[in-house]
Amino acid sequence: MKHDMGILEVITGSMFCGKTEELIRRLRRATIAKQKVQVFKPVIDNRFAMSKVTSHSGTDFAALPVESSDQIKAKLDRDVNVVGIDEAQFFDYGIIDVVDELANEGLRVIVTGLDMDFRGEPFGCMPTLIAKAERVDKLSAICMVCGELACRTQRLVDGKPAHYNEPIVIVGASEMYEARCRSCHKVPRD
Repeated sequence: MKHDMGILEVITGSMFCGKTEELIRRLRRATIAKQKVQVFKPVIDNRFAMSKVTSHSGTDFAALPVESSDQIKAKLDRDVNVVGIDEAQFFDYGIIDVVDELANEGLRVIVTGLDMDFRGEPFGCMPTLIAKAERVDKLSAICMVCGELACRTQRLVDGKPAHYNEPIVIVGASEMYEARCRSCHKVPRD
C-alpha cells in the first residue's frame, strides 16, 4: 500500500555513529508493521556481506547491491512501501532524483550516509538529500582520542591523519578510520 504522501528520512553523521544500525531498526519496525521493505546499497561497499547492509555491531538486513542510482528504480518491486538506501554518499548525483521520485510516489524512503568526508567537508549528494528530507537525524559517535562527542571521520594512513589531497573515497573500517570530535580531527595540508 502506497501512502498519499511519501517521506524522505535521512540518517547521517560520522563513521561509527550507528547510521546503519538505526536504518536496520527502522526497517525491522516497518516489517513488523507488515510493510513491504526493499533495501539497496552501493556495490562499492563490500566491507561485509554483498547482499546485506551490516552495522559495525553485526546486525544486518537483506539488501540489493547496485552500481548506480538508476538501477534502484529498475530493481524496485511494485508492491514496496519502504525503501532503504545505505551509504548514499557513494552513489552518483542521480540518487537525488531517484529518492525524490520514490517519495513523490508515496513511498517512505530512508537514506543513510556520511554528511562529511574525511576532510570535514560536505560529502557528495548528502547535503542535498539532507535539505530535501522531511526528517533528518544526525547521530554522533565517541571521539577515539578524547572521549567527547564525535561528528567527524578521521582517515588514518600508517596510523597518522591522511593528507588533504588523498582520494576522497576509500572503503574501509576501523583499521583506516576513527570517529573524532572537531578538536581532535586533523587534516594536514602541507
